[in-house]
Amino acid sequence: MREPELMTQTMKISDVKNTLSSVVDQVYRKEIRVLVEKSGIPVAAIISADELKRFTQLEREREERFAVIDRMREAFKDVPPEEIEREADRSVTEARERLRQRTPEAVARSA
Repeated sequence: MREPELMTQTMKISDVKNTLSSVVDQVYRKEIRVLVEKSGIPVAAIISADELKRFTQLEREREERFAVIDRMREAFKDVPPEEIEREADRSVTEARERLRQRTPEAVARSA
């Protein structure tokens, strides 16, 4: 089950310093996230350890996906974009046709 979206509270760094223990308790209890500002400029955030773990995992997954894209780009670097587009369109058309053939009506007709 997905947790509800947390409210992000913006705080001056001086206020964070004065109430750090309370802020950390609220973050730990997943009541808030804190965006820390210094001279009106966002400079840091305080999030729970669980959120940091999720963020780190998402960041790692994103890097892995971009690595796959880079490998694909390298594999097709000598293929003209028009040819790639034609092949992609053809593949999508074929996949859609296979899906249409698997609909309950198509299965009933083939039985």
